[in-house]
Amino acid sequence: MLHLALFQPQIAPNTGNIIRLAANNGCRLHIIEPMGFDFEEKKLRRAGLDYHDLANVSRYPDYPQFLSAMQGRRIFAITTKGTRFYHQVSFQPDDVLLFGSETSGLPDSVRDSLPAEQKLRIPMQAGARSLNLSNSVAIVSYEAWRQLGYPGGL
Repeated sequence: MLHLALFQPQIAPNTGNIIRLAANNGCRLHIIEPMGFDFEEKKLRRAGLDYHDLANVSRYPDYPQFLSAMQGRRIFAITTKGTRFYHQVSFQPDDVLLFGSETSGLPDSVRDSLPAEQKLRIPMQAGARSLNLSNSVAIVSYEAWRQLGYPGGL
């Protein structure tokens, strides 16, 4: 099972969309706190529709506890500062796709802790700053799932 990780997400509807996405592509979702909203917020529930019960979601009070839980897995930071395109990686079933917050991305300390080959980016037009978080998660997670042969998919 692939793992999606959101580092301190700030916008409830994005996280709700990602919960729905994880329910549909079979990824496990990990949320690293603090968040910029209450997990029971109405906008989060609305965006996730009725998929909250179908998604596998874990929350962590901080990044070190998340790292402890992910021990032994490859962690890929999806960042505009990535050195490789996301499609250039051969993903494995237990890989972790780590995404930064909507407002500030991943902190330097998190990015710098990973090898260069595990910092991935999504191609964009020159001058573009970033994509919406839920769109980025969809793009990369579906490529990883495709590479693995869509296990569990119909």
